[in-house]
Amino acid sequence: MRKFIALLTMILLFGCSANQNPKVFISTEMGDIIVALYADKAPITSANFLQYVNSEKFNGVACFYRVVRLDNQPNNPVKIEVIQGGFATDSLIEKKQLLPIKHESTKETGILHLDGTISMARLEPGTASSEFFICIGDQPELDFGGKRNPDGQGFAAFGKVIEGMDVVKKIQQLKDQEQYLKKPVFIIEIMRI
Repeated sequence: MRKFIALLTMILLFGCSANQNPKVFISTEMGDIIVALYADKAPITSANFLQYVNSEKFNGVACFYRVVRLDNQPNNPVKIEVIQGGFATDSLIEKKQLLPIKHESTKETGILHLDGTISMARLEPGTASSEFFICIGDQPELDFGGKRNPDGQGFAAFGKVIEGMDVVKKIQQLKDQEQYLKKPVFIIEIMRI
């Protein structure tokens, strides 16, 4: 009986720790991406993203709509490389967007903007809600103290692509006009796995 209780305890503990950092499946018209969320390090930002996922707000209406490469940001002295997704249009944002969340900086979480990191787009700290981006290559200027945003607070990283970086890179190379894709890549479904 003691062995059974010990085994049951281990299964429950393992199950809880496995769910602590959930995985999310992003199905796009160009292929699939799997992201591990770091809910243990960025609980507010991860919970916000999961709220969109669990309520299926992204499904069928969200897309990857912005690509930033070294060649399409001529007037920005601090260059980055990302693809950005979310609702894309003001009308969808007004209908679907949840309340903004508290900014969890990389100084707080320790999650840096490395290759494959998923992070929240924002204007001012505390304005992030539905729009997110994925880093291509290491992007230290997006971390706390980085120079991409004048406030120096960086962006709220909350996970990492664990499968499908080839899809992310294909999206980044699509034709754009001033960083906005001429043909956005629609997100068919985002679901927790």
